[in-house]
Amino acid sequence: MRLPPISRNDLIKRLRAFGWKGPISGGKHQHMVKGKVQLTIPNPHTGTIGVQLLKLILQETGISRDEWLKQR
Repeated sequence: MRLPPISRNDLIKRLRAFGWKGPISGGKHQHMVKGKVQLTIPNPHTGTIGVQLLKLILQETGISRDEWLKQR
């Protein structure tokens, strides 16, 4: 199954399900944290988060595509 685009709110909810805390304000972008790892998340906008950006976020978090798709 392919990764679909996702809304910012859904991204935050799903990252929380994987144990990430936040979003936390700071600087130009908000971020989420898990342990000592900090992940910058996209600012709110009218569109969805595209597949390419979602792939980069998953790579930074260490979440595999299969884990992400199973978590739905």
